[in-house]
Amino acid sequence: MKKVLTSKMSFFFVAVILLWLKSYLIYVNEFNLDIKNGMQEFLLFFNPLSSALIFLGFALFAKGRRAGIWIIIIDTLMSFLLYANVVFYRFNNDYITLPTLTQTDNFGSLGSSIASLMNWTDIVYALDVVILIALFIWLKKGWSTERMSRKKPILVLIIGLIAFSFNLGLAEADRPELLKRTFDRNYIVKYLGIYNFSIYDALQNIKSSSQRVLADSDDITEVENYTKNKYAEPNPELFGVAKGKNIIKIHLESFQTFLINYELHGEEVTPFLNSLVNDPEQDYTYFDNFFHQTEQGKTADAELIMDNSIYGLPTGSAFTTRGTNTYQSLPAIINQQQGYTSAVFHGDYKSFWNRDEIYKQFGIDTYFDASYYDMSEDNVINYGLLDKPFFKESMPMLESLEEPFYAHLMTLTHHHPYIVPEELASIAPAETGDKSVDTYFQTARYLDESLEQFFNDLKEDGLYEDSVILLYGDHYGISNNHNRAMGEIIGEEITPFMNAQLQRVPLLIKIPGVEGMGTIHEYAGQMDVMPTLLHLLGIDGQDYIQFGTDLFSKGHKDIVPFRRGDFITPEYSLVSGTYYDNTTGEEIEPTEEMTKTKNEVLHELELSDRLLNGDLLRFYSPNEDWTPVDPSEYRYGNESGVPFKVEETPEIPVDMRNPSPLK
Repeated sequence: MKKVLTSKMSFFFVAVILLWLKSYLIYVNEFNLDIKNGMQEFLLFFNPLSSALIFLGFALFAKGRRAGIWIIIIDTLMSFLLYANVVFYRFNNDYITLPTLTQTDNFGSLGSSIASLMNWTDIVYALDVVILIALFIWLKKGWSTERMSRKKPILVLIIGLIAFSFNLGLAEADRPELLKRTFDRNYIVKYLGIYNFSIYDALQNIKSSSQRVLADSDDITEVENYTKNKYAEPNPELFGVAKGKNIIKIHLESFQTFLINYELHGEEVTPFLNSLVNDPEQDYTYFDNFFHQTEQGKTADAELIMDNSIYGLPTGSAFTTRGTNTYQSLPAIINQQQGYTSAVFHGDYKSFWNRDEIYKQFGIDTYFDASYYDMSEDNVINYGLLDKPFFKESMPMLESLEEPFYAHLMTLTHHHPYIVPEELASIAPAETGDKSVDTYFQTARYLDESLEQFFNDLKEDGLYEDSVILLYGDHYGISNNHNRAMGEIIGEEITPFMNAQLQRVPLLIKIPGVEGMGTIHEYAGQMDVMPTLLHLLGIDGQDYIQFGTDLFSKGHKDIVPFRRGDFITPEYSLVSGTYYDNTTGEEIEPTEEMTKTKNEVLHELELSDRLLNGDLLRFYSPNEDWTPVDPSEYRYGNESGVPFKVEETPEIPVDMRNPSPLK
């Protein structure tokens, strides 16, 4: 064996084979790539080969034994990229993209979450690197110190390129326009592999970044015309009914609709939220076919959508990559139209998701981040402040706001990996054997109890009855990596169709003076919330760029697009290129109308991307009274370093509560 491996080329081919096989095994065991035919299975096996040949082939240009060192270094880097995607995928059900790498400031808060996604058995994914290092130490003395003829590495690269061209040709035959219609990253990885996907993603992001430089005022016209044509007239009975009322918007972290009225061990998991849904005297309107529309930005995407009625980006988070864009957000609109002040409350630090910068672009007056709260060890777990102390400590901050106000409170405890101290858990975990699924119900119960406490405080303080109260789920909590356990929970197999249906998140709204409408079955998404709130306040949203429509309007569009190009309607769903009948869950052949709807959805997503990538709102004025938001007027953070208390309210400088009080 030693005699066979004495050449650098032999060592190189061992490295290629090991990386090739490892990549394929990871694709099969870690990623849910939805292989549907023999061609896709073959391409999944074949596609790592060209990447291994090309990337490792560059090491052969090195002189002497350095070639072996460079083979090991490149193999290690490729292995790291592959494993990083494994860990990322286990929670996000997605792949690392270039924009997500710009969000590394967030990673400091993710320690426990990342650790929970790593298994000790993952060490096998490093065995090829260990084997290569051992072989190199054993064999290097027999290697020539001369540089090999350039013909050999060039030939290797040519073979790699031929293999890639062959791979791409077969992929295009099975999936036409693969590289043109790439909202779904799963297709790129399935057909071309994770390494080629990473290169493609980088090129796409360079392309999108150049769009701002090339954009001009003419580019906004098509977007404007599209949104004006989609606009739905307000319901005349509700238009303006909430004018001048405070708005309290509560963000339910990772909360999916299946939790509503769900019983575990014979107990309601969320009895308080259930009472809002089921008791007519509570006067809430509940949308049970309301879907999140987030992508890689998750919570940040939800914030962007809810306050702007535009989609997040297909990769990464607009909060971090488009944080200096011009926006015409709900807080700024209602401030200029009706004098509302605005505040966000969050038990994490202001730089997380770049909030301390993008909130300035939104025109948010005050950001009560972790610096205003008691972040002592007993109060903090996982991502930040526990929900009960968060709500309790938020009350005096809420009281300090000038009315009418728009307050956005963001919960944290009900977030992967769903940790709650044993003494705070008031329901036993589920018993599926999947820890993330089992403890999901415990943190959901804790959130439910936190909400009940907060609502009681609002009532005691006199803020409840005369405020619009809106609760919404931001994104899924259980990804389809946990389908086995979720199948036990809901009592049926989690097919791709069923997984799409599980993307429902709750939306509840109470409007002062308006009788609750019970459960509304209208299909809707987060995109529709901003147009709805504007109309409830009596502000006509037609002049603003919004991709959603008023939930209470007779003209509301009940097609719910998702970021990857899928969509759901009351009758049918499109999931990963396959159409399903909503009643039976069975696959169906698309009609002309379905294909037309699909193209409209893709067009809408494209327009939203153009809007964000080109920063097109800088060229648009919704009306003659509009004043562009000046981010320099805002600053955030508790400079005193002392947690906020009622008696300290008068001592806080006015520009920390409302940096631009004269607006």
